[in-house]
Amino acid sequence: MNCFKNTLLSLIAFSGIVSFSACGGNDDNPDTPAPKPVVQLSADATLGNHLTDVDGNSLYYFSNDFDGKNNCTGGCAAVWPIYYAGDNLAQAALGTGLDIKDFTTITTLDGKKQTAYKGWPLYYFAPAVGGVNVREAPGKTTGEGVNNIWFVAKPDYTIQLINAQLVGADGKNYKADHTVGDGKTFYFTDGKGLTLYSFNKDSFNINKFTKADFSNNAVWPIYETDQIVVPSILDKTLFASITVAGKKQLTYKGWPLYYFGQDAGVRGSNKGVSFPAPGVWPVVTEDVAAAPKP
Repeated sequence: MNCFKNTLLSLIAFSGIVSFSACGGNDDNPDTPAPKPVVQLSADATLGNHLTDVDGNSLYYFSNDFDGKNNCTGGCAAVWPIYYAGDNLAQAALGTGLDIKDFTTITTLDGKKQTAYKGWPLYYFAPAVGGVNVREAPGKTTGEGVNNIWFVAKPDYTIQLINAQLVGADGKNYKADHTVGDGKTFYFTDGKGLTLYSFNKDSFNINKFTKADFSNNAVWPIYETDQIVVPSILDKTLFASITVAGKKQLTYKGWPLYYFGQDAGVRGSNKGVSFPAPGVWPVVTEDVAAAPKP
């Protein structure tokens, strides 16, 4: 009896060791694939790197979201479903080249959560096919440039496009020609939606405002970059950079580009259109005439 008991205990102990070892082996199995990133960067031969979800579905931004809020409602929402990465998105769940600090969560008008990137709410594209909205397949970017207001979300845009009402520092609404009136204007911002301006006294690739010691730069800070990453509807060959007191300033059609200090880093703010008078510092639009030659 004692012999049987001892043999049984030995078998139980041996079985436990085998079971424990097997569990440990599965946890450490190098063949187990790592989880896919919840948000990642995918490469497109034409558009370059852009944001996609875990399955490779392209993510887009909407130019009408000038204020960082979801402004795609009604029928728009069916064609452009919101993207939500889920609660507790963390750096470990992001693909290489993405920073968790660039991601936030907003709440839509109907109470849904939506993920935003650098202040831009993110969407899928689901065009109507036979009367039914069908999300585009992974790896596709057919939503790029739709109606000239939808673009793939990229990590390194230096120019983006906003469609918004101009509201000057004087509190008045302005139209695209910088006369008083209502109506949205389609204009350039930086990658985070901060408005860009030109100075009507500048010449082609010549900054006539900024002092050599940058003592007045806080009033109209130069847009300091020489990188050119723009939405596909823009001609990137029309952008360049100049050197201003040792710093690079981006230009478009020869116009040096500036921020307005009183916009205070608020996306969609365009107070500079009326300061010191309308038309002196216009927002920059795609169809602006080239800067005059000196």
